[in-house]
Amino acid sequence: MKATSPLKKAYGRFKAVIFATVVFSFFSNLLMFIGPLYMLQVYDRVLASRNEFTLLMITGIAVALLMTYGFLEFIRSKMLVRAGLEFDDMLANPAFNRVVRKQLIAPNSGAHATLQDVDRVREFLTGQGILAFFDAPWVPLFLALCFAFHPWLGMVATVGALIIFALALTNEFATRGLLQEAGTANAGASHFVSTTMQNAEVIRALGMEKPLTNRWLKQHDEVLDAQAKASGRAGAIMASTKFVRMSLQIAILGTGAYLAILQQISPGIMIAASIVMGRALAPVEQAVGQWKQFVAARQAHKRLTDIFDILGDEDERMELPAPKGNLVVQSLVATAPGSKGAILKNVSFNVAQGEVLAVIGPSGSGKSTLVRHLVGASQPNSGAVRLEGTELHHWDSTQLGRYMGYMPQDVKLFRGTVAENISRFAEDAADKEIVAAATLAGAHEMIATLGNGYDTDVGDGGNGLSGGQRQRVGLARAVFREPSLIVLDEPNSNLDAQGEQALAACIQEMKRRGKTVVLVTHKTNLLALSDKVLMLVNGAVEKFGPTREVFAEVQQAKAQQEQQQKRDAPAAASPAVVSMTDKPRS
Repeated sequence: MKATSPLKKAYGRFKAVIFATVVFSFFSNLLMFIGPLYMLQVYDRVLASRNEFTLLMITGIAVALLMTYGFLEFIRSKMLVRAGLEFDDMLANPAFNRVVRKQLIAPNSGAHATLQDVDRVREFLTGQGILAFFDAPWVPLFLALCFAFHPWLGMVATVGALIIFALALTNEFATRGLLQEAGTANAGASHFVSTTMQNAEVIRALGMEKPLTNRWLKQHDEVLDAQAKASGRAGAIMASTKFVRMSLQIAILGTGAYLAILQQISPGIMIAASIVMGRALAPVEQAVGQWKQFVAARQAHKRLTDIFDILGDEDERMELPAPKGNLVVQSLVATAPGSKGAILKNVSFNVAQGEVLAVIGPSGSGKSTLVRHLVGASQPNSGAVRLEGTELHHWDSTQLGRYMGYMPQDVKLFRGTVAENISRFAEDAADKEIVAAATLAGAHEMIATLGNGYDTDVGDGGNGLSGGQRQRVGLARAVFREPSLIVLDEPNSNLDAQGEQALAACIQEMKRRGKTVVLVTHKTNLLALSDKVLMLVNGAVEKFGPTREVFAEVQQAKAQQEQQQKRDAPAAASPAVVSMTDKPRS
């Protein structure tokens, strides 16, 4: 049996509030009769009898009922707001979880918009838009009262309601496609801006600002064009709605006046019918006014449903014993997201606890892809990555994270302080643990030179620090609480000599403490620290084994190749030599 998604659970919890709100709406709408009934009594009783006491009594009753109406409206609004907070609380965590997972599967999917979709749905469910839908079922009741006053008055009000409703449907069909087109284009333009601005220094240095601006403007113009067309059509319909609404007031007052002249109704009924018709048309007009928000909420609901249906809840995993660091990769095959060609082809190797493995190979050989699989950030197409004999996706992700250290090639820090980034934002992190990780990474002295030390705000993405400083903080984050397995992807790409010495010392110390280290590097000083070497070429294992043996084989193969080239050189050169040295015969 398929488990109920958190989205359906949240909607299910909201249903109870909707039912209560409908009940409150019933009594609120009944109390809306106060105005027309008061007006009817004033015109037909008070003015006719000139009785001040009657005026005082009905006024007191009307004020008391209106106070009740205001209280009910306050309670109804309060219930929706609290329900919205609960709705958000139920969805916030699972939605964030799915955003992270979707981003790993499809990095360019713009999955972060899911969190905005939760806000759009919540705002609609707790705003004036849904109240208009709650009030709409009571429209027939007000129309029935108009018919009770006189059939002609009922007909005018009913025809007006139908016209306004028809205009609302016209608005929907005329703008639906354009709003969807605008939403898609806007998401694409926003994603283009967010990804492009991460390389602002490249844009300025290479003079790319103008062409990139033109590309963004092209996408932006598509958004504006679709929105302008939709707004133009909606504006025409809204203008028509206002014209119809004002014309209906004239129509019902004119009809009422004619009937009053014929003495078929009283002047009080004429005024009351105008008020009742206005109340009958109010929910329809509100629905027209809130239609754009309704369409946005409906589209957000569809996207939420899709992502929650595609990505179900992660299975609960039992907590496993703390790993020692024994890593086994077995027949690993992997592809890039959205690609069919294999990047890793039947890769197999093993690293024992306390060993250092160096991964080498030319650019594009699959080293970074392998790293992402070693830390569980990607799922293999086939094969397995095992830690202590257990496949990584069988581990609870939170538990596995405690025993995993990872430093990507492009270190990205999160908005917060240096200390928060080192501690991985763990709320229970002690100051001494943070300092210990920084000291182990050789970053303590560097951090001390920052403006506020460990309390320095690193900025968005760590832009408040230099590339080398980010790498050293990233290394401290990787070794925080001494994880069993540490994976480092080109950890010295931005380090100076002092930083490289600190990195080498950190790797040696982690090895001494029995931690397993996997590092991607070409630096001789770091290769010298390794126990094993894995050489990847075109996604396949070219060589794997103890470092000395692998490099001995490489040197031997290189020497043999050079000897072969020397042997081939004279043979290739001999025809040319002969032709240059031999004299022509006389």
